[in-house]
Amino acid sequence: MSKKNFSSRWAFILACVGSAVGMANVWGFPYKLGTNGGGAFLLIYVFFIALFSYVGLSAEYAIGRRAKTGTLGSYKFAWESRNLGIVGSIIGWLPLAGSLCIAIGYAVIIAYVLKALIQALTGSFMSVDTNVWFESFALQEYSVLPYHFIIIVGTLFTLFFGAKSIEKTNKIMMPLFFVLFTILAINVAMLPNAFDGYKFLFIPDFSKLADPMVWVSAMGQAFFSLSITGSGMIVYGAYLAKDEDIVESAKTTAFFDTLAALVAALVMIPAVFAYAMDPAGGPKLLFVTLPKILQDMIGGQIFAIILFTAVIFGGITSLQNMFEVVAESLMHKFPRLSRFWTLALLCVVCFGIGAFMEPISSWGPWMDFVSIYIIPIGAVIGAISWFWVIKKEEILDEINSGANKTYGSFWYFVGKFIYVPLTFLLCVIAISKGISF
Repeated sequence: MSKKNFSSRWAFILACVGSAVGMANVWGFPYKLGTNGGGAFLLIYVFFIALFSYVGLSAEYAIGRRAKTGTLGSYKFAWESRNLGIVGSIIGWLPLAGSLCIAIGYAVIIAYVLKALIQALTGSFMSVDTNVWFESFALQEYSVLPYHFIIIVGTLFTLFFGAKSIEKTNKIMMPLFFVLFTILAINVAMLPNAFDGYKFLFIPDFSKLADPMVWVSAMGQAFFSLSITGSGMIVYGAYLAKDEDIVESAKTTAFFDTLAALVAALVMIPAVFAYAMDPAGGPKLLFVTLPKILQDMIGGQIFAIILFTAVIFGGITSLQNMFEVVAESLMHKFPRLSRFWTLALLCVVCFGIGAFMEPISSWGPWMDFVSIYIIPIGAVIGAISWFWVIKKEEILDEINSGANKTYGSFWYFVGKFIYVPLTFLLCVIAISKGISF
């Protein structure tokens, strides 16, 4: 496969932001913020976003660019520096499997959103009992098959030309995501009692800083919101030009990912406060709580269309990355496999398995298992590989290629002795406590 780079730093950043922005921002961030102290959670979250983007995210970009390939090739490359290439060739399959497994469940969620968008467009969505409506498909087998198929095929189609088509679609979908959510946030600001939501969001209750679980929740949300899973961001790093500043690109990606989470929270939190409703976590926030609010709003149908369109854009750009990292690795491992047949194979696997887990009772436990076990373990394997296995000189040389300033022992120390232990800590907490970040 002939590799194509992104045409510019901003094209790369939009693609990376597209990967990071998804359900973790739309329903995960507002819910966790709402149940973990509001402004206090936000302070901790921003701290960890800054830390993890500085070392973890930039390291994943760097290893991809250094190895000139995605997950499987990058792990082999890192471990070969210790003459253990065979180990890297084996362990790289776990984080790669995490990307594929998440994609299978994620596609079902976006199919739910597409169903909601179609019903918002027809107007039927505005007169339903949202609880009954949600349960009519969330508790049923094969309930969103056509929407499910459209999402998978449509997303895979956007990957047909590799970095070039990923870039083109993200240049459209990511700006629209921010514009549409900003329109919603402005409208929500006009609701009575919305100001109480802003106070909760931006005025910290510093007593919450004494609660260890607020720190753990914020750290986990920051970590996985940036998609530092030992897999996803590596492939985009492989498409980054040598003259681009990796650390600055990582910081910019983190800024826009945080901005996306805040814009989503500026819609969700004030709306929930205005209507004195419970900011239910997960799917119910998007498919039950918010729809009830939209049904009571003037112009609610228009805003429902805007909401679900924006969420689909965020979802598809995340799903793109999950598919691309698997596709690139398969083509790297099996050079005779064409992009067309690789994408066709992914379509068969993702839809073939996902069709049997369309009820929330199926994909919910599936996503929890992947998020509690596979993703955290993969993230630890990645962190150790970039800071304890590959030689210091090698990773620093790549970090400094195209950099506006020199990164040295301090960057490496933060990565090796702060980032890696925190990654390991999150993994231990996730597995021992059964917490899905």
